Amino acid sequence: MYEFAKIGTMQFVLWMTGTILFLGVPVAIAIIWTVKKKEKFTSVLTGAVTFLLFAIILEKPIQNALIFPTAMGLPDHAAAQFINARPVLWAFLVGLFPGLFEETGRFIAFKTVLKNRKNRETSLSYGIGHGGFEVMLILGLTYINYITYGIMINSGAYAETIKQIAQVMPDQVEAYLAIPDQLAGFTAGSFAINLYERIFAVLFHIGASILVFYACRDKKKIWLYPLAIILHTLMDGILGLDLAGVIELSDWGLEGVCTVMGLAVFFGAYFLLYKKDGQAHEMADNT
Repeated sequence: MYEFAKIGTMQFVLWMTGTILFLGVPVAIAIIWTVKKKEKFTSVLTGAVTFLLFAIILEKPIQNALIFPTAMGLPDHAAAQFINARPVLWAFLVGLFPGLFEETGRFIAFKTVLKNRKNRETSLSYGIGHGGFEVMLILGLTYINYITYGIMINSGAYAETIKQIAQVMPDQVEAYLAIPDQLAGFTAGSFAINLYERIFAVLFHIGASILVFYACRDKKKIWLYPLAIILHTLMDGILGLDLAGVIELSDWGLEGVCTVMGLAVFFGAYFLLYKKDGQAHEMADNT
């Protein structure tokens, strides 16, 4: 009843390469950084766990319940209807939730678990953990799913699965039928976009971690915490505007936004806070 084109060898090679890259490199960077700087690896783990708690466990269910209730099997409600009828508001909230939850997670982590770690390297350790774990979760595990689906499609098991889904969840069949074409259309360009995007996303997370770190360490710089929320909301909000159809950007246009934001936040935080702090300590040690 259901027949799908075979997934090619190239797709499997790309997915296996991506799995190794997106799972292995974040761990390698974390190990090299902590060993070289004699940092505690728990600072990296704190970044990873905080991302999991605030971005995945807390943010997503709350956001979905407010904006996408039917996708969670919940009844539609007036607030969701109001938001979904206004694309700009929708895009703003899509950007605000990650900004608010992830930056607040950083703030709480630096104020509690990491409150006694005053060295500036802690800010980068946290950022490596936060951004690296996001890479592992979003791309590493996703590529494993792609490989699994690909094997099922080529063996015929996927068609049998669709038959079972049609019996118990007929309204979900269409979504599952689209997956084989999506996987078959995966190219080296798709891989390149994924890789490119994550590089600058990680830079953004490290930069934001530096901002919030200094917001927690210096009462006069507490304004850096809301600034981090605003910058995060702005970046994800622009992507939301594209999803909502308010603006139209190509895939590489979207990556351009990530590039500019990632570089601006990272280098701004690095040179104006992190490096400046290091220079101040060096001057103090020499006097």
